[in-house]
Amino acid sequence: MKRVTPRTSAIIHTLAVILAGGQGERLYPLTKHRAKPAVPFGGIYRIVDFALSNCLNSQLKRICVLTQYKSDSLDRHIRLGWNIFSYDRGEFIFTIPPQLRASEKWYQGTADAVYQNIYTIERENPEYVLILCGDHIYKMDYSELLEFHVASGADVTVSTIEFPREAACHLGVLEIDRNQRIVGFEEKPKNPKPIPSNPNLVLASMGIYVFRTPVLIQSLLDDAAKDTSHDFGRNIIPNLIGNTNVYAFNFKDMNQKDGKYWRDIGTLDAYFDANMDLISIDPQFNLYDKEWPIRTYVRSYPPAKTIWALELEGRVGAAINSIISQGSIVSGGRVRNSILSPEVRINSYSQVDECILMNGVDVGRHSKLRRVIVDKYVRIPPGIEIGYNPEEDRRRFTVTESGVVVIPRNACFWD
Repeated sequence: MKRVTPRTSAIIHTLAVILAGGQGERLYPLTKHRAKPAVPFGGIYRIVDFALSNCLNSQLKRICVLTQYKSDSLDRHIRLGWNIFSYDRGEFIFTIPPQLRASEKWYQGTADAVYQNIYTIERENPEYVLILCGDHIYKMDYSELLEFHVASGADVTVSTIEFPREAACHLGVLEIDRNQRIVGFEEKPKNPKPIPSNPNLVLASMGIYVFRTPVLIQSLLDDAAKDTSHDFGRNIIPNLIGNTNVYAFNFKDMNQKDGKYWRDIGTLDAYFDANMDLISIDPQFNLYDKEWPIRTYVRSYPPAKTIWALELEGRVGAAINSIISQGSIVSGGRVRNSILSPEVRINSYSQVDECILMNGVDVGRHSKLRRVIVDKYVRIPPGIEIGYNPEEDRRRFTVTESGVVVIPRNACFWD
């Protein structure tokens, strides 16, 4: 008989709740037709796959995904790729849209999203509730977090990471005492307080919380009765500090690299940079770790293929330092430092440099793309150049601060 350790016991008695209803306004137009957690990443993945894979690798198999904004793509992805649990053994993954059970409004904040699903939490009756964001990229064994939570006697535990102070104004920033107890919490401060040992770093919240279930439910009920933002970082956590045992857990990275990797890819430039890291010689984020696999859903495609016709000068099908997903064909074009999702077609004499091309993109002959994100099923006309004339690009498309051009689905290329 398998021995039940404190860690496995906590896992068994934990319900994971993933917040996946975010609109992702700063990722527009990639979020024009989908929720932020459903945005493709790294060729074959969706952003939500990383939180879900962490759950699976941590042996957490009771999962509720709270959806809201344009959730069709996300619902379909989870239904097709993550329907792997046995309900007869107490395992499940449910996507739950707003049901207006506890309110007549859509989700008003992260805490309100969980509040409106108190019925589900009470029905499952877990000892602990793990709250996760569905739009971050990282690897984490949640069982270690839960073990710390139980051993410390915490009512609430917040997972934290040391983060550069100059980039922390969009995060929750904590202060702790020598016993890891949280004594201060500010959400998105203009002047973040550094950690005592290093003025260039802050202790930032990762948006990952463990609650004892009675504490969570009472906190949500109290917050719902007030005129607040109904947000965990702005309201719930600060109100509990000093009144309950609120502890910080230092993030232990399962990525097995020198530095800890945790990314909130909430802007187009951050999204582009995180993707480009994957094709570097020594990526910061390791997709190829067999000990911590990242699961996703991919249809059955034929293998990727390159076509190099020597008899036709310049018609070289080549891909250098790139990710080429299943079903893609590089037919006489050149691809460098780019990510090609499934069923991408690169036609003859075209050039693709530092680009992210999503499913089904077709690049016409003699076209040139540089630092471009192209959403699904866009047909790039023959002979067009994108990423070479900033003024012309801004007239037709979204262009980020760093000059990355973003082409949405159904893009029109002619006036």
